[in-house]
Amino acid sequence: MKALEAYKLKKNFSRNKQVITAVKDVSLTIYPGEILAFLGPNGAGKTTSIKMIAGLIQPDAGSVRIMGKDPHRNASALQNLGAVLEGNRNLYWRLTPEENLEYFGVLKGLTRREARLAGRDLLARFDLLAKRRTPVQQLSRGMQQKLAFAVALVHRPQLLLLDEPTLGLDVEATEDVKILVREIAAAGCAILLTTHQLQIAEILSDRIAIIQKGGILAEAPTQKLIQQFSGTAYKIEMETALDESKILELEILGIQIEAQKVIYIDRLELLYKVFTILQPFPIQSVVKEQANLTEIFLQIVKQGKKSDG
Repeated sequence: MKALEAYKLKKNFSRNKQVITAVKDVSLTIYPGEILAFLGPNGAGKTTSIKMIAGLIQPDAGSVRIMGKDPHRNASALQNLGAVLEGNRNLYWRLTPEENLEYFGVLKGLTRREARLAGRDLLARFDLLAKRRTPVQQLSRGMQQKLAFAVALVHRPQLLLLDEPTLGLDVEATEDVKILVREIAAAGCAILLTTHQLQIAEILSDRIAIIQKGGILAEAPTQKLIQQFSGTAYKIEMETALDESKILELEILGIQIEAQKVIYIDRLELLYKVFTILQPFPIQSVVKEQANLTEIFLQIVKQGKKSDG
């Protein structure tokens, strides 16, 4: 079963007697254990789409299903939903981790005993047991973020919404959160990730969906999208400088050489010919040119602006 199926969502708002289309055509599908990065510039329609998915805004058209249930007609669908909001907005800072977990667990339909037991397991899993009676406002930023994950998972949701999960964290806390996200997905929870930190999206996501002006511009598996935008050029770095005879052989093939040690190949069919010429000189590294998600995102958004114009 699909953890999330959003189909042709549309939402208009009225402002100063004008109709503004916030979302005009958004369809998203996420399967259990999958991480979908939902990306877009500010004002693209991400927040409105997510609010419709979470049952907070009624769509003007289209439908949402969370584990087969419509959150707009069946409130029990929301028992399958958890959320980690930017800035830890899903925590009460004057309460302790234990109290937060018990409160939100009961709010999500657990008994107090069930919430306490689930909370204790999560605190142990996230290495927070020693801080279970410390007010949240006294915890480090990284601990607060771990607790935000625990609160979102206390009722064992099948779909988790992550909004900027690593924003403002130091390097160590960021690595902890990345590990948590992977573990949560590996346990079968579907994750919808929104972030402006595109390197995080590239590392964590299985698929990417890019939205602009209320519509999906591109959706594809992350690695397939990267391959699609990557070139076929290679850079070879040598451990020692090449002699003049080797350089001449390479130049005859039209190969670019820099500082007698760095070789650039822009045609794949020449790669193994170059390897043959380079023998027996030691090679330090061979790197294929590969686009990163930031470059891809900017290119797709730029193309989308041109097509709108």
